[in-house]
Amino acid sequence: MSDFSLIDSNFRVETKIDKEDIRFYDVNQKPFEIYGVYYDNGKFRRLPEEVAKSVSSGVHGEHAHCAGGRLRFKTNSPYIAINVKMPYVAKMPHFALAGSTGFDMYISDEGEKFVKTFVPPFDISEGYESIIEFGGTQVREITIHFPLYSVVSEMYIGLKEGSVIEAPQSYKDIKPIVYYGSSITQGGCASRPGNSYENIITRRLNVDHINLGFSGNAKGEDEMAEYISKLDMSVFVYDYDHNAPSVEHLKNTHERMFRIIRNVNPDLPVIFMSRPKFYLSDEEKQRLEVIKETYNNAKENGDLNVYLIDGPTLMELAKDEGTVDGTHPTDFGFYSMAKALGDLLVEILDYKNSKE
Repeated sequence: MSDFSLIDSNFRVETKIDKEDIRFYDVNQKPFEIYGVYYDNGKFRRLPEEVAKSVSSGVHGEHAHCAGGRLRFKTNSPYIAINVKMPYVAKMPHFALAGSTGFDMYISDEGEKFVKTFVPPFDISEGYESIIEFGGTQVREITIHFPLYSVVSEMYIGLKEGSVIEAPQSYKDIKPIVYYGSSITQGGCASRPGNSYENIITRRLNVDHINLGFSGNAKGEDEMAEYISKLDMSVFVYDYDHNAPSVEHLKNTHERMFRIIRNVNPDLPVIFMSRPKFYLSDEEKQRLEVIKETYNNAKENGDLNVYLIDGPTLMELAKDEGTVDGTHPTDFGFYSMAKALGDLLVEILDYKNSKE
C-alpha cells in the first residue's frame, strides 16, 4: 500500500505521538476494510441519513453513532496508533467512557484475542489519539472496534513507516446478522466496544453483523421495518421491549413489524427477544406475553423460521448481577446474552448451510 501522506498533503495528520517513523493512513483507503458502518457525507453511519430522518428525530440523532463498526487489516508494524475526529462524544455517569467513546483492538490468532483499548482522555471533546505497542514485527490481523455511542468523522491509523499493510481475511461467506433494538442493542453499558453482545457473537461465529440499536428510540416504526426488510441478511434479531412506551404500544407494533419484514423475506430466520432481565415484574411478564403471541401466531401459521429467547434465558448466567442499573448490562450481562443467543445462532446458521 502507498503512503498517502507522501502523495497528498491533505492526508498529513497533526500528531503529538512521539514517533519519528510514524505514518498515518486514512481508513477509507484500501486495503483497510470497514464493517458495520459506512462513510458518507463526512461521517461514518449505520444507515442512510434520509431513512433515519423518516423514522424519527431520535433515530436521526443516533444513526451516526458507530455501534457495531469494525476496522480490519493486516500489518507487521510494531505499534498501531489511532487519530480520530469526533464531532459528538457521549459521556454518561453509568457508562464507561472507554465503551461509549473509545476504540478497542483484537488480533486474530486461532480466534480473535483482545489486546488493549485505545482509552480516550476524560476531557475528550472533539477526538483524540492513542497508541498501542506490540514490540515484535510479525504480521498480525487486526480488528478495531468503533465506539458504541459516539460519532466519528475522520479516522487515521498510524504505523511504522515501511510496514506491510494488507487486506484482512474475510468473514464467513454468510450474509450479515442484523440486530434491531434499544440502548442494550446499541451496546449500553459495555466497558469497551468489543464487549457488546453482538461483537462477542461475531468473534465466536466469524459472521459479519449490522447493529441497529437506537438508545431510547427503537419503537417498531413502519419506516424502520420497511428499511430492514430490504437488507440482505442471514438472520434478523429484534428486541425493542425497553423502548416501547407501554404494553399497548408493544402489542400494536410488534407483530406488525414482524409481518412487514416477513412479507419481503419469507424464509429469513427471525429471532424474537424480550428485554434481558432474569426476574420479571408483572408488567414485564405482560410484555413477554405480547412477544410470545407474535411468535405463537407465526408458528400456528406454519412459519418454521421463527425463534424466541426470553429475558430470563438471556440473563441465565448473570441473573440479577448482570446490569449496571437494573437495565443496562455489564460485560458479564452481555456475555450471558451472547452465550444464549450465540448458541441458537450456531444451530440456525448450521441448519441453513446444510440446506443450501
